[in-house]
Amino acid sequence: MHMAKDYYKVLGVSKDASKEEIKKAFRKLAHEYHPDKRSGDAAKFKEVSEAYSILSDDQKRSQYDAYGRVFAGGQTGGGFEGFQGFDFSQFGGDKGFEFDLGDIFGDFFSSTFGGRGERTRRGRDISIDTELSFEEAVFGVERVIVLNKVSTCSVCAGSGARPGSSMETCQTCNGKGTVREVRRSIIGSISTVHTCETCGGRGKVPRERCDSCRGKGVIRREHEIKVKVPAGVEDGEMIRLGGMGESVAGGVAGDLYIKIHVRNHSYLRREGNNLMMDLSVKLSDALLGAEYPVQALDGKITVKIPEGVAPGEILRVRGKGVPTQSGKRGDLLIKLIINLPKKLSKEAKKQIEQLRKEGV
Repeated sequence: MHMAKDYYKVLGVSKDASKEEIKKAFRKLAHEYHPDKRSGDAAKFKEVSEAYSILSDDQKRSQYDAYGRVFAGGQTGGGFEGFQGFDFSQFGGDKGFEFDLGDIFGDFFSSTFGGRGERTRRGRDISIDTELSFEEAVFGVERVIVLNKVSTCSVCAGSGARPGSSMETCQTCNGKGTVREVRRSIIGSISTVHTCETCGGRGKVPRERCDSCRGKGVIRREHEIKVKVPAGVEDGEMIRLGGMGESVAGGVAGDLYIKIHVRNHSYLRREGNNLMMDLSVKLSDALLGAEYPVQALDGKITVKIPEGVAPGEILRVRGKGVPTQSGKRGDLLIKLIINLPKKLSKEAKKQIEQLRKEGV
């Protein structure tokens, strides 16, 4: 004896659930259990599909609510109609609505199925590397990059037609830009939609092909691209130029990604918006104070060493660091390294001895 299944429990809905609630529950479970997913479960997918096929049909749902089962053709005495009798093709036009996997599974099938899940064709992204000097990274620079890439044909402006020639409806897809394919699988008839290869999804083909791109609308050629590197860019950062990647017929161009590599400076280091450097000073200058010329990143400056500075003390020169987005600049931080003499003259030793007597 066949035990009737609790279809409401299978879908996780109440017995008074609306059609929209039933459909929503099915969409969620079908997406979770679909066999094409790594974590899918074909048995559970069949079960929820069977439940949906019964509860989404008013006549079958009414029979199920009354008798706990569905009879073939709606007649008593008939055999039980289970999943074996369930075919996705029943959701065709004769039922008053269309079954579309793109509608049921949403983004998961957006790259494969038509309907609301269909995606616009997109050209390939390009990723390149470029090296900057330390100064260029701090203050910004404009670079010209030469790329050999697939671009929209400049002769036909991407139409694929010879200048002056008209366009006509693609006979392969009848102007729709897509071709529908129906195939059988373990879960029934699946309808998929592909971009038409003849017209590239445009729905039209040129009556006379462009001589430059041979009707493709795109052509590989060299491009000079001006790249404005902003001030303050750091090593390893990525700059994205939208639409500067490779083009594709009937779609949108990809993006260009530029990875920045910054060469090290001979004596400057970067810490956020500040620049760091070491400065060696004589012992006498550390004790008595002095002025030292320093080569900053954008010119020479004079730094005043105060009397009695300690080893490792840091002097701050404001506004000589990295430019910020607000238009201001960070600071130059100078770490003092006191240069102790390895050898002393007799006179110097006497003076040091005198300092020792004074407790210095």
